[in-house]
Amino acid sequence: MAIVDVIMPQMGESIAEGTITKWYKKVGDKIAKDETLLEISTDKVDSEIPSPSSGLVAELLFPEQKTVDVHTVIARIQTDVHAPLVQGHGNIELGSQGAKPEVARSAQSTHAQSGTQPAAVGQHISTDAGRFFSPLVLNIARTEGISLSELEGISGTGANDRVTKKDILDYVERKKSNRAPAAARTSTPSSPSTGIEIIKMDSMRKAIAEHMVRSVHTSAHVGSVTEADVSKIVAFREKHKAEFERREGFKLTFTPFFVDVVVKAIKDFPMLNASVDGDSILIRKDVNIGVAVALENGLIVPVVKHADGKDLIGLARAVNDLSNRARTKKLLPEDVQGGTFTITNPGIFGNLFGFPIINQPQVAILGVGAIKKRPIVVNDAIAIRSMVYISMSYDHRIIDGALGGMFLQRLVEHLENFDVSKGV
Repeated sequence: MAIVDVIMPQMGESIAEGTITKWYKKVGDKIAKDETLLEISTDKVDSEIPSPSSGLVAELLFPEQKTVDVHTVIARIQTDVHAPLVQGHGNIELGSQGAKPEVARSAQSTHAQSGTQPAAVGQHISTDAGRFFSPLVLNIARTEGISLSELEGISGTGANDRVTKKDILDYVERKKSNRAPAAARTSTPSSPSTGIEIIKMDSMRKAIAEHMVRSVHTSAHVGSVTEADVSKIVAFREKHKAEFERREGFKLTFTPFFVDVVVKAIKDFPMLNASVDGDSILIRKDVNIGVAVALENGLIVPVVKHADGKDLIGLARAVNDLSNRARTKKLLPEDVQGGTFTITNPGIFGNLFGFPIINQPQVAILGVGAIKKRPIVVNDAIAIRSMVYISMSYDHRIIDGALGGMFLQRLVEHLENFDVSKGV
């Protein structure tokens, strides 16, 4: 009989922790290899994690909504379904091709009493007050001479009020500069007024909030709006959509058309495919287009890699694949990394246009409004055309209004002069 330890996977090289949002099995349940065991959320992506082995769920070591450091044992699978449940010792990191033994972390005994030093590096501590401290936080506290009782008084900004690396470093900085220490956590929250419902942010909403605020503080946002006659594209799609869906197995949406024209315009205006590093401008050679996908509790931006090397059909396939995997929580960390320009579609909800916030470290984001038939003047006559408003937010540190305006007008040219002779 074997015991397999399930490890919190590292979903990207910059990811240090993940939040367990849902267990799909309970202790004693049978589970098949590659069957979904749990769902985790990081600041990059939400993922359903499969079981590395068939057997019985022997232990679930953390509750839902708990934030856990990567490489931490979070569950154990017993391979023999007929034996009594026991605790195992072998480690397997999820997503690997096989067993991956790891050196056991130090389990040095520590007196976690008020006023004593925090535990040694590598240990987690859950105190009598219900606070949970990661090895990284404990190591910083130990290095800076912060006692456990003092550590318990630091307000945490992580999930479930957890003290993060930033929280303790800010506390240390305030302490060194003789400023007031972080306020101690109150035992009971203040009572809300009658008629107010309090909803705690989930991990995805917290990550979105942090990313958006950071973007506003980083980039000097400027916005421009234009409009385009997309009647040719609408007619082209209407003509080919039935055959396309029969052949490809999914619907032809308007999104690939906009990705296509953005790629073409970036070739003429490569500054829109850049980022800022201090006083340097980094112009990206790869054109990787992020496409915002609305989810039930937020949104995520998977990236079409090397979009400049794909034709319209290739872009349609890539957008459909990423959108489907985003909605079914099958995205991988690399699917949401490396974007150089982003497209979002407020028009899917009927909105004419919007001014989205730049997706850092990019310098521009395009907003596509709803396509609506409107009367416009064509050759001094009134005609009915399918029109769309296109907005763009861009970083005024390196993109001036003239460049932003020229880029938008190049998009309009490509949209209005779409080649209807080519098929899909």
